[in-house]
Formats: sequence, structure tokens, C-alpha cells
Amino acid sequence: MTSLSPASRKRILNELSDREAAALLWDWEFWARPKQLPPAGGWRVWLILAGRGFGKTRTGAEWVRSLAEAGRARRIALVAETAADARDVMIEGESGLLACCPPRARPRYEPSKRRVTWPNGAVATSFSADDPDQLRGPQFDAAWADEVAKWRYEAAWDNLMLGLRLGADPRCVATTTPRPRAWLARLIADPGTVVTGGGTRENAANLAPAFLDQILARYAGTRLGRQEIDGELLMEVPGALWSRALIEAARTRPMSAADLARVVVAVDPAVTAGTDSAETGIVVAAVDADGRFRVLEDLSGRLSPDLWARRAAEAFHRHRADAVVCEVNQGGDLVAATLRTVDPSLPVRSVRATRGKRLRAEPVAALYEQGRVSHDGAFPALEDQMAGYTGAPGEASPDRLDALVWALTDLAFDRPPATSREFLV
Repeated sequence: MTSLSPASRKRILNELSDREAAALLWDWEFWARPKQLPPAGGWRVWLILAGRGFGKTRTGAEWVRSLAEAGRARRIALVAETAADARDVMIEGESGLLACCPPRARPRYEPSKRRVTWPNGAVATSFSADDPDQLRGPQFDAAWADEVAKWRYEAAWDNLMLGLRLGADPRCVATTTPRPRAWLARLIADPGTVVTGGGTRENAANLAPAFLDQILARYAGTRLGRQEIDGELLMEVPGALWSRALIEAARTRPMSAADLARVVVAVDPAVTAGTDSAETGIVVAAVDADGRFRVLEDLSGRLSPDLWARRAAEAFHRHRADAVVCEVNQGGDLVAATLRTVDPSLPVRSVRATRGKRLRAEPVAALYEQGRVSHDGAFPALEDQMAGYTGAPGEASPDRLDALVWALTDLAFDRPPATSREFLV
């Protein structure tokens, strides 16, 4: 139907009888996006890990409805963070069970008994995850667990799984916006779990355009935006030099270039430029008139020598930078020569690493801890490397982070004149 022209769709719909039109109105498989339909396979838990407004609640409610109406589930658990959430969202909400069921098969809701009963005898009972013992004892052949990342007690999930033991194939749908919870990460890794991910933008047709414009303008690329809009699970890495909270605290709006006292473009070139090669790190940073350090751009990528040199030169002129700082451990004099081939006027400073990456990164991380660094915007790929870097033996080289460290080291600690002399760091 969606592949037809508007005129063809209108013609077909006009030819439907009233009964056929009513049936189509309540046919979830017709209206749902592919990600909102149950995946194939022998999963025990279908985890829908998606951003706000994705359609998680409607998906969970329609899954429960399909089982109950078909008689494939007789005892169903509805578990929310609180009793009020179960009532207001899962049952009575705009996308809840009662709203999704057609008049011909609408279930009876008994709030005092926390119970929804279908005409065929299927029963769904609501529970609060704030009271895990509520789930100790009852047994089910299906369950819908909503906003599981908000649950305070892992015991609620454990008790739900222990009670999911009726029928030939008991299953659970868990719908949630992600939060960094260790038990949620374990659930994702469980071989019995199938994960469907998605973001707010995927349901744009059913959301107010002003809402999308506002939240994307304010939160796109930030930790909160990646979690709440894009549906990403952003876990903290034990031992990392930067926490996500520390990075988020550094985020500010871009400022006028007139307020910048000194600007550098730092380059950490990759040895090769193939599709499987490391990235070339290119980061633009500055120090402002108040002595605050500012990260202006992350231009890193898998680039040929000519492309990364051109990208660095363009950034130098666009930001009216004072110098290009490039690491020469891998390419030696060829690195500076590549830059000068593209633009002979570039003031290039070559730096050579003589200490380990973590030792070089620690003073820069300390600047963040002191509140002296700002990110003028969002740099998701760079910030992922920062939040994941521990310096453990064998850890992959974080090229974007290396460029950041070179840039801020130059601005905060070296402060040499912009020449081609080589400095050891």
C-alpha cells in the first residue's frame, strides 16, 4: 500500500466496505513499521531499546493484544516502574492497551484488581517494579515490561523471569529508553534476547514537527540526545580517564572567534588510508581571552594523506589558526612535507611522543576535571573515544583522542612559537 501513489491508495480505500475499513483501522500489521513487529526466531526476551517517541508503548500494547485476542497467552504480566505508570501508560494511556483494542474485542479493566480481562478469558495483571515481591509467586505465559532501565530493583526483573513459566513458549517484551545499567547490558548480551534499536526520528510522521525541531536543535549529538533521542546505551567504562558526566559538563554553545586568543589544528596521521586502517585524528582547539580551553571541531576520518592534509589546511584558514601541530612518530618528516605540499604557507609544528598515551592524556583529563575545558558543540565519535579510554595494554589507539591531547597540550603546556621545530612530549 505504501508503494502506491496517493491516487491509487485513495481508490483502493474507497472501494473497501465499512466492515473492511473498520478491520483495516485496527490491523496493527498494516500500520506498524517493520521494527514494531515481533522478530522471527526463538527469543525469550524482545528488548526494544529506543528513543522517546519511537512508538515503544504502542508496540508493547499491540503485542499483548495480539497474544490475548488469539488465545496464545492466558496469563499476562504488565510491569512498570510504579503502579501509576502501569495504569496511566500501559493500560489507560494514549497508546496503551485499552486504546489499541477494537470495540468488538475491548477488554474489561478493573483498576481495583489491577486486571484487564478479554472476552475470551485472557487476563493481564499489572505490577509495580518498585515492589519486587509482588512478582514472587504469580506465573505467566507472557509479559510486557515497560521502561525497564528505570527500574530501581533488579530483583523485579529476576522475579518476573522466574514467573514466566506457563505455556509452551513463554516470552517477554521489554520496552525502554536506555540508561547505563549493568544489568541491562547483561540482558542485551543474553543469547535469549533479541534487541530492536531505534530513534525518535523514525516516528517523525506521528510526532509534532515543532517538537522534533526543538529537541534536535537542543540535544542532537549530546549524551542526553544520543540516549533519549537516538536510543543509544552509553555505558561508563571502569577506569576511563573521562566519564560521560565530565564530558557533558564541558559542553557549551560555540562562541565568537573574536574571543579566541590562540587556535591550533592538531593532526595525528594514520599510517595507511585503506577502509580497514586507523583514522587520522584532526581536532581544532583554542584558548580564549579568559584562559579557558575550547574544542572547536573534530574533523577526523579515514583519509588519504592528500585529503587529511587538505582538511587540516582548510581548518587552519577557516579558524584563522596560529599553527598546525602534527605527530611525526609514524611518518617522520613526510608528515610535515605532506602538509606543506598542500599549502606551503602553513606554520607546522612537529611533535614526537616519547611517553605512553595515558601519561600524555592524564594532564589533559585533569584540565577537564578542573572545569577548564569547553566543548563548543557535540562531537559524538571523539567523546566516545574519551569515555572509553583507559590506557590498558593492548587497547586500540584512539586517534581522535590523540589529536585532542596534542591540541590541548600545545595550548595549555607547551605554548611554543609556531615554527617547524620538533618538540618531544
